[in-house]
Amino acid sequence: MRLGLNLGYWGAGNDASNLTLAKHADELGFSVVWAAEAYGSDAPTVLAWVAAHTSNVDVGSAVLQIPARTPATTAMTAATLDSLSGGRFRLGLGVSGPQVSEGWHGVRFGSPLGRTREYMDIVRAALRREKVSYEGEHFRLPLPDGPGKALRLTVHPVREHVPMYLAAIGPKNVELTGELADGWLPVFFSPEHAGDQVAQLRAGAEKAGRDLSSFDIAPTVPLVPGDDWRTCADSVRAYAALYLGGMGSKDKNFYNRLAVRMGFEAEAAEVQEKFLAKDHAGAMAAVPAEFLDATSLLGPKERIAERLTAFAEAGATTVNLSPFVAPEQGADTLRTAVEALELAGVAG
Repeated sequence: MRLGLNLGYWGAGNDASNLTLAKHADELGFSVVWAAEAYGSDAPTVLAWVAAHTSNVDVGSAVLQIPARTPATTAMTAATLDSLSGGRFRLGLGVSGPQVSEGWHGVRFGSPLGRTREYMDIVRAALRREKVSYEGEHFRLPLPDGPGKALRLTVHPVREHVPMYLAAIGPKNVELTGELADGWLPVFFSPEHAGDQVAQLRAGAEKAGRDLSSFDIAPTVPLVPGDDWRTCADSVRAYAALYLGGMGSKDKNFYNRLAVRMGFEAEAAEVQEKFLAKDHAGAMAAVPAEFLDATSLLGPKERIAERLTAFAEAGATTVNLSPFVAPEQGADTLRTAVEALELAGVAG
């Protein structure tokens, strides 16, 4: 198992410290540094900045939003970042959610599975530098009855194959990930509850005649070292409450549904009810400590090592750390994670 770093969203007032953290990850031998986007900063600009200030660590999008770009634009971006970074780019994709897709990008959210499949087909064809001609339900290239013609990407990626990841939560999306992608970017991944999800990945892989021997299961996991894990868990409450309570609408919150499938139905409903009523403190308090512990790395180094072992046994091959600590504690926190991985004896 390897370690990654997820910087989350740029522009939250922590930009300088995030770049410092990425440099520390590079120096400590981390596998990859990821950046996210929603409706603020875009991931490719951040990743180009990080790649320019690092030497060895990969840079990845977690994720590029499918409704934000045409497949051709995403292929152009991937090829450019792979070239600029010297072959260090990983392309993570996701459909976002209905509110962002339709409210920000003006793209209907319907048929996310079909759109994702066609989108990846086109991106891969473009990165193979084929003349791109595609006739699907959601995408047609070139457009019929017009002046357009099939074109070939003029930029050469450094590698023959740029790794593609999918951020997937629902069972059908996870199965699609196993069928099509090189890796999976889950959130709120719990070793104790991951069996069904890994089975869904395998089902997708079997459908495509693939095996998962080189597949990268790469969850983003909050990290808070400290003496008492319950105190550490409090640092993650606001993040968990936002996702369980406020991401998407009441009827379409994929993170809330995930918590329900993990056995936290009543608690997830309470978090959402309080959050949507703007009782954010109450929503934070309602997040069960057991949920936070199951999906985070909390407490002393030895306890974090035990949890890393559990993540490895559950199938995780890269653990992308999201430190929920003060900026000045970032470097020490990453070093603690490296020491915990060595203690766990699951480094790969």
